[in-house]
Amino acid sequence: MTASVRDDLLAAGLFVFDRVGFEAATVAAIRARARASNGSFFHVFGSKKELAGALFLDVLRHYHAAVLAALDPVPDAEQGVGRLIRAHLDWVVGSRREARYLFEISRSEWGEDVRDAQRAQNARLAEGIERWRAPLVAGGELLPMTPVMFVSQLIGPAQIFCRAFLSGRDRTDPRSEADTLIACAIRALVPPDRINKQ
Repeated sequence: MTASVRDDLLAAGLFVFDRVGFEAATVAAIRARARASNGSFFHVFGSKKELAGALFLDVLRHYHAAVLAALDPVPDAEQGVGRLIRAHLDWVVGSRREARYLFEISRSEWGEDVRDAQRAQNARLAEGIERWRAPLVAGGELLPMTPVMFVSQLIGPAQIFCRAFLSGRDRTDPRSEADTLIACAIRALVPPDRINKQ
């Protein structure tokens, strides 16, 4: 029962935050959307802020799972770059409300309460990517760089398109630029003498 109520409240919170933003959202609006009583809400979450943090971690976990799924089965360097970029773009387009929450809405003071859990989740994502990347760097199939630089070169340009899409500034599906984004990332991450030779 509690898990179901929790899921309903998280879904309602996502809907309300997406419609009006975190600041304007109210517990009453979230409860009404979830068809939950005041007691049910406060049995599961201590506050709107607590719900927002739990929602952030839940959405982040789904995003990370979608990204890491792109590395199974284990791809070579160019395939991996392509799959990771496509996984990011596919998730953003297919989970638009969640992506908007993760990348656009969740910039608020409540974020401090979930920073440790967020760091732990981000570390698991980084470890998953590094398990694929490290052997390719050692074999000269990917350029050596820090993991942070690797991810910024991999996802950074795609994220610019995604932010424009999520904010409504550009209605073009960011997946339409996937081939170009992948080609640019390959040039940034794969040694020139290894491109298309793997």
